[in-house]
Amino acid sequence: MENTSYKSTNKTKKTNLILLLLAIVLIIIPLVFNSGAEYGGADDQAEGVISEVNPGYEPWFSSIYEPPSGEIESLLFAVQAALGAGVVGYYLGSRKNK
Repeated sequence: MENTSYKSTNKTKKTNLILLLLAIVLIIIPLVFNSGAEYGGADDQAEGVISEVNPGYEPWFSSIYEPPSGEIESLLFAVQAALGAGVVGYYLGSRKNK
């Protein structure tokens, strides 16, 4: 009698390894092709376009909190994204179990 659970476990491990390698390749390719490029946020790009279109534009409001550096701003954005992904993942997982 064959152990089919062993075969499915090996297949699952192989699939997971392939997906992990694919994810690593997808992360590395943009870094190689855009080496030395400066990445800016959409807010900075929008501000530049607005100042070109309407030089006298005055913003309606200002930020409540301005981070002291770009690194902290990136950290806060990453934390916000991680929390959002955690909430969505929890919701989808709980819906699947029902």
